[in-house]
Amino acid sequence: MNKTSFLKSGHTPSLFSAFLYFDISFMVWVLLGPLAVIIMNDFKMDAAQKANLVALPILGGSILRLVLGWMTDHIGPKKTGQIGMIVTMIPLFWGWQFANSLSELYFVALLLGVAGASFAAALPLASRWYPPQYQGLAMGIAGAGNSGTIITTLFANRIAQHYGGDWHIVFGFALIPVLLTFIVFSLLAKDSPNQPEPKKFADYVQVLKQKDTWLFCIFYSVTFGGFVGMASYLTIFFNAQYGLSPVKAADFTTLCVIAGSFFRPVGGWLADKVGGIRMLTILYAGVALMMAGISTLPSLSITTVMLFVAMMCLGMGNGSVFQLVPQRFQKEIGVITGIVGAAGGLGGYFLPKILGNIKLATGSFSQGFLILSGIAVCCVLLILVVQGQWKKTWIGEGGRVRIGQIEHEISK
Repeated sequence: MNKTSFLKSGHTPSLFSAFLYFDISFMVWVLLGPLAVIIMNDFKMDAAQKANLVALPILGGSILRLVLGWMTDHIGPKKTGQIGMIVTMIPLFWGWQFANSLSELYFVALLLGVAGASFAAALPLASRWYPPQYQGLAMGIAGAGNSGTIITTLFANRIAQHYGGDWHIVFGFALIPVLLTFIVFSLLAKDSPNQPEPKKFADYVQVLKQKDTWLFCIFYSVTFGGFVGMASYLTIFFNAQYGLSPVKAADFTTLCVIAGSFFRPVGGWLADKVGGIRMLTILYAGVALMMAGISTLPSLSITTVMLFVAMMCLGMGNGSVFQLVPQRFQKEIGVITGIVGAAGGLGGYFLPKILGNIKLATGSFSQGFLILSGIAVCCVLLILVVQGQWKKTWIGEGGRVRIGQIEHEISK
C-alpha cells in the first residue's frame, strides 16, 4: 500500500478526529468498571448491585447507539459527535459534584452509555471520506479507539488512590480530555460530501423479519458483548476472587483488555482467509474451553492466562462476525450493522449481571463462568446447524469478501 496515496485519498484531520473521539468515548464508557471496587467502600453493595453499576453504561450504549445512528443519518456524523460529547459531559459533571447515593450513580451509569454509542458517529465520519480500497485501513484506524478502555483500567483507580480514595475526582479529571477532544473535533472534523440517503424505519422492520438477522445478533452479543462486559467486570472479579487491590485488579484487567482490543482486526483478516464460519466455530470453542477452565477458579496466574486467551478469541470473533454479515446482507448492510451493533451492547449488559447474580446466590463465581461457557457452546452448535444452509444460499463454495469492500459498505 502506498502511504502517500492513502493520505491523499481522504481527509486525515477527520480520520484523526474520529479516532480521538472514539478513544476518549470508550475511556468514559467503561469508567465505572475499575472504579466500582473503590466506590463500594462508600456504598455497601452486594455482588448484584456492583454488577448493575458496571452493566448500566453498556445497556445505555446499546440503546443510544440506535439513536446516534439515526442522528448521523439525518444531521451528519460531525454534529452527532459534538452532541454526543456534550451529553457525555453531563454524567461526568454529575458524578464529580453530586453523585452521593447509589441511585444517583445508577443514573450516571446509564447516561454514560452515550459515550458507548460513539460507534454510530465516529466510524462513518472516518470511512465516508475514503475509497473502497482504503476502507479497511481507515476503519481500522478509527476503530482502534476501543483502546481507550486501557486508559481507564490503567489510570482511573490510580487517580482515585492518589486523592485518598476519592472516586468523584476521577469523573472531574475525565471531563478534561472530553472537553479537549470536543474542541479538536470541532476544529478538525468535517463531514464527507458523500453522505448516503437516511435509512427509513421500514428498512429496519424489513431486516428484523429475517431469521439471519437474529442469528447475527446472537453471535455478536456473545463476541462484542463478551469483550465489553468482561472489560467492565474483570476488575471486580480480580478484587473479589483474589483479593487484589483496586489498582492491581485494574492492571490485570488491562492485560486482558489488550488482547481483545488488538486482536479484532486479526480476526477479520483470518476470517477473510479461511472463512468466517470456520473462524467463529474455532473461536467460540476456544471461549467455551477457557470459561470452563476459569470456572474451576485456579491460581491467579492461570486464570489471567485463560482470560487473556478468552478475550483474544472474543476480540477476533468481533471481526469474524462482520466478515460474514456483508455476505448475507449486501444491500441492507447499513441497517443490519446498526441492529447487530446494538445487540452486541445488550450482550455486554447481561454478562456482568450473570456473574454478579450467580456470585450473590451461590457465593462463588464458578457457576457463572460455567454458564458463559455453555453460551459459547450453544453458539458452536448453532453455527453447525445453520452453516449448511448458509453455504448453499449465500456464501457459496469458498465464498470470500474483501475487508475493504466490507468496511466501505458498512460505512454507508
